[in-house]
Amino acid sequence: MSERILAGQHFMNGDEAIAEGAIAAGCTVFAGYPITPQSEIAERVSYRLPQVGGVFIQMEDEISSMAAVLGAAWGGAKAMTATSGPGFSLMMENIGLGMMTETPCVVVDIQRGGPSTGLPTLVGQADMMQARWGSHGDYGVIALCPSSPQEAFELTIRAFNLSERFRLPVFVMADEVVGHMYERVVVDPDRIEIVERRAPNKPPGEFLLYAPGEDLVPQGMPAFGDGYRVHVTGLTHDERGYPVIDAATQRENVTRLSEKITRNAEEIVEIEATDLDGAEVVIVSYGISARTSLGALRAAQEKGLKAGMLRLVTVWPFPDRAVRDLLGHVAGFVVPEINLGQIVREVERVAGARAAVRSVPHAGGGIHDPQVIVAAMEEVLGRAA
Repeated sequence: MSERILAGQHFMNGDEAIAEGAIAAGCTVFAGYPITPQSEIAERVSYRLPQVGGVFIQMEDEISSMAAVLGAAWGGAKAMTATSGPGFSLMMENIGLGMMTETPCVVVDIQRGGPSTGLPTLVGQADMMQARWGSHGDYGVIALCPSSPQEAFELTIRAFNLSERFRLPVFVMADEVVGHMYERVVVDPDRIEIVERRAPNKPPGEFLLYAPGEDLVPQGMPAFGDGYRVHVTGLTHDERGYPVIDAATQRENVTRLSEKITRNAEEIVEIEATDLDGAEVVIVSYGISARTSLGALRAAQEKGLKAGMLRLVTVWPFPDRAVRDLLGHVAGFVVPEINLGQIVREVERVAGARAAVRSVPHAGGGIHDPQVIVAAMEEVLGRAA
């Protein structure tokens, strides 16, 4: 298997699909540390990357793993790491460094039950807010949530593309069930589009490392050794990359880091709408919970409920418009997720007082009983009546 893109039909789990998606996207460096339930990603790239001229590095911990990924990216490589909850926590300081230095890379979190060691081999979805707010300071975030091995493959490629397009670490927030479920994965090279690193738009001596374009994204990123003299720092900096420690530069810096995502949200956000026309109650879900919710949706429709579903393929930036467009047409929303209520807060924020919002929490270790979701939908409609 020396091919970078393994065309054809495969039977693989979500972790393996993520590994193949990364390699298909052009990833040449993986730095990580073993942790359940992502270890199949590391195992697969450990023998696949050398076959295509890449490098696998097992680091001493997740802190150094994230540091190695940032260094590889500035060396010109497309780079990725993968982890689960405890390792994700350890990566946060260097993720913040990646956000400040605007370093393109991909971070995969196969979520398990927490906190602490929690449930190493069982499912959770409680890292979603950590993905948005885990490192200190203000910055924009892109996080994608696959619901199948096929989507795990496709969204990993998309994560690499978005990281290059918007210059930041991009998260793939899968969960243990999606990571470990085996399904058919179809790899069609003709459907794979790859975004390559944007070259500097000016020669050495004239190029400013952090000069933004109209889209607020820096215009090019040279690799170390390309002949450009650049300064890369986690300190607040000017367009040259030089530290400037004052309030005005801080305002310019962090506002742009946030707005380069929020202003381009329509380009970034991807959702899947099911039966929204005429729906009176809408399920909002993501990851494996969306698979369970689809069964609940069909059961509710069989009972005569006018119901639809909004699946969040992109969770961050949160798809405000998709929820807002339903206000005035629906009685309320039901939000099943394998945590005690995280993304439901975003739905409540957008809905305000214009629609009922019902959380359907699950502490982890398993998936929802679809009937619990149906009961919540009936409650919303009964409350609205």
